[in-house]
Amino acid sequence: METTPAGRLAEAGLKSIVGYQLAQAAITTNHIFRAQVGDPIGLGRVEFTLLMLIRDNPGCTGTRLARALDVTAANVTMSIDRLQARGLVQREPSAADRRSVHLRLSAQGQTLIDAAAERIAAAEAQTLAPLSAAERGILLELLHRVGLCRSGP
Repeated sequence: METTPAGRLAEAGLKSIVGYQLAQAAITTNHIFRAQVGDPIGLGRVEFTLLMLIRDNPGCTGTRLARALDVTAANVTMSIDRLQARGLVQREPSAADRRSVHLRLSAQGQTLIDAAAERIAAAEAQTLAPLSAAERGILLELLHRVGLCRSGP
C-alpha cells in the first residue's frame, strides 16, 4: 500500500498529504461521473452540481450558488444560461427585488438530475463496496468537515 494506485510508483512522501490523497480519490470518482453522467447524460460536473443545488434549494439565486461554489457570478450565469437553453432550469424574477432572479428546475431538469444522482449513487456504492457502510459514512463526514476548514490568506 506504499505505491500509487495506478502507476505503482513509490508515494511514501505523499502518503500524509491530504490534497494528494483527495486527488487520487478524485480519479476514481471522476471515472464514475464520466461513465454514469458525463457521457450518457451529457452533463458536466459543474452543471450536475448546479442542478443538484437548485433541486435542493429551489428559489436560490445565482449569487448564492457562486458563493457556495467559490466561483464568480459570471461563471454561474453562463452555466445557468446553458442549463436554461436545454430546458432544465427556469428563471423567475423576484417579487421583492427586481434585480434578483430565483432559479428552479423544470420538470425535465428534475427528472434528469434525479436519474443522474441515482446513477452516481449506485455506481459509487458498487465501486466503494470494499468499504463498509460505516466507513463510507465516516469518509463522507470527514470530507464534509475538510470542506468546512476553509481559510483565506
